[in-house]
Order: sequence, then structure tokens, then C-alpha cells
Amino acid sequence: MAAGGALIVVVLLVLAVRGCLDARAKRADKDYVRDVAALTQESDQEGRQLFDLLASRGGRDRTVDAQNAVNGFRVQSAQLADRANDLDVPDDMKGAQRYVAETLEFRRDGLAGIADALPNALGDQDRRQGTEKIAKQMQVFLASDVIFSSRAGPSMSGVLADKDISGEVKVPNSVFLRDIQWLDPAFVAEQVGNLRTGGGGGAATPGLHGTGVSAVTLGGQTLTPGTPATIAVTGDLAFSVQVQNQGENTETDVSVTVTVGSGGDAIERDDRISTIAAGETKTVTIPLDQEPPTGQDVPITVEAKPVPGEEKTDNNKQEYSAIFTR
Repeated sequence: MAAGGALIVVVLLVLAVRGCLDARAKRADKDYVRDVAALTQESDQEGRQLFDLLASRGGRDRTVDAQNAVNGFRVQSAQLADRANDLDVPDDMKGAQRYVAETLEFRRDGLAGIADALPNALGDQDRRQGTEKIAKQMQVFLASDVIFSSRAGPSMSGVLADKDISGEVKVPNSVFLRDIQWLDPAFVAEQVGNLRTGGGGGAATPGLHGTGVSAVTLGGQTLTPGTPATIAVTGDLAFSVQVQNQGENTETDVSVTVTVGSGGDAIERDDRISTIAAGETKTVTIPLDQEPPTGQDVPITVEAKPVPGEEKTDNNKQEYSAIFTR
């Protein structure tokens, strides 16, 4: 009987130790996914800032500022790649880690290439060569997005699913390349030329200009100003924003921004409509790839940024609210 009691104690101790080890392993996996989410969020923000800069209208007095800004992105992206390589990686996440590191290294290399090519692209000599080199780096950004979406993300999701903890932490989405138009050297040359000269969208063509937000859905539910919507937080939650061109001209590069929350903790995401004809309505999908506060009334602002020549802007912005639930 004594031997049997001792055996039972040993079995219970083994089960307890195994349970502790399993809990520790699950916690390590969740911490790793959260660390990756923080890194890719910073990287995605760099991408938004880069393309906002390249699509802006400047002039010769801004070219030096633009080059300095891109050099800053270059340094930041190198630091992100170093931080990714220094992550504490659980054994079962080592496969995902290889792809996460490759993603951020590709973006580091792409930004370094753009920083090197931008002086020529903005200068008076070898301009074409500079813009073609920038366009080639866009392929590097596209490769980084494909690696993350088809390799890193699914690998992390598979590990979480195997341990039955998929619902406890969200595997991030990460997209750096804003629009595939940037793969076209002619498009890059046009955008960089506008940055260099201040041309393009800086001067509006004659006639009425104007866009407006006509409808917004979140997770398939239509939002209504003044009436809070109840939205369940899911892994693929996204805004669907309908923007109407209410003017008489085709508009290009229309920026659409969604802000969830307020103050320093607000979540801001954006996308662009490359072109929208007069009278046309287009829909842009903006993923909500960060979990918002739950159980409270959260303000939501959706805005189509005014286009050059637009005078009436009271319908460019709509304000809503939602109560997010798990």
C-alpha cells in the first residue's frame, strides 16, 4: 500500500510538472506572437509614411527633407530587423521566425535601395535610372508582404492551433506595399516627379471637385452616425468604406483614413483609391488589424481626405461609434 501511494504521488507530480511546462510553452508562444505584432506594426507604419512622402507634392525646397526622411526610415528598418533577430523564439516558432526575419530584412534592404536611389531620382541627372531603381525596390516590398502572408502568418497560426490557443492571441497581418501601381516605373517617375517639382495633384483642373464618404460597414454591419453598433471582434474584422466622387473631374490618389478611439491610444489605418471618375463610387477595404477596446463605446472617424480644388468638405468626414465585444 505504501508503494502504491508513493507511485500515485510520483504520477501526480509528473502530471503537475508537465502541466506547468505546457502552460509555460503556451505563454512563450503567445508572447512571441505579440512581439512579432509589435514589430510588424512599426514596420507597416514606416510603409505608410514612406508612401505618403513619395506621393506628396513638394518642390525643390523639399527634396533634401525627403531624402533625410527616407534615410531615417532606412535606419529605423535596420533596427527593426535587428530586433526581430534578437527575439526570444520558442522552439516550435523557429520556422515562423525565419520568415518573420526575412520579411523585415527585405523591407530593410528595400528602404536602403530607395535611400540610395532617391538623390538621382530627385536630381537633374540620371533621373530615369533613379526612378527605375526605386521601382525595383517595390518588388522587394511585395516579396516581403508575400513571405509574411503566405509563410510567417500561417506558420504562427498553425502552432497556436496545435496548442488550442488560437483565440487567445491574434496573429498580425502585415502589408508594406500600399498599391501595386508602385511596381510600374512610369508611375514611380510620375510620383517622384511631383515630389521634385510640386506638380501633379498640386494644381486642380477647372470644374467642380469633391469626394464624400457615402457609407461605411464594419464586419458586414452598416454604421450609423449617432447610433452605437455592437461589433464582435474577429480575426478578419475590416472596414468597408464607400467613397463617391461628387465632382466633375476624375480624381487620383484619394486617401481614406479610419480612426478607432481617441487620443494617444487611437488606432489609425488608411488606404488609397488610385483613381475615381466623376460620379463614380468606389469601395476601399481597411482591415482593423489591432484589437480595439472592448465593452465600451468607442468613437470611430472615417475620412476621405479633400482632393485639390475641393471647397465643400463637410461630407468628407463621418463620425460613428461602436461597442466591441469578444
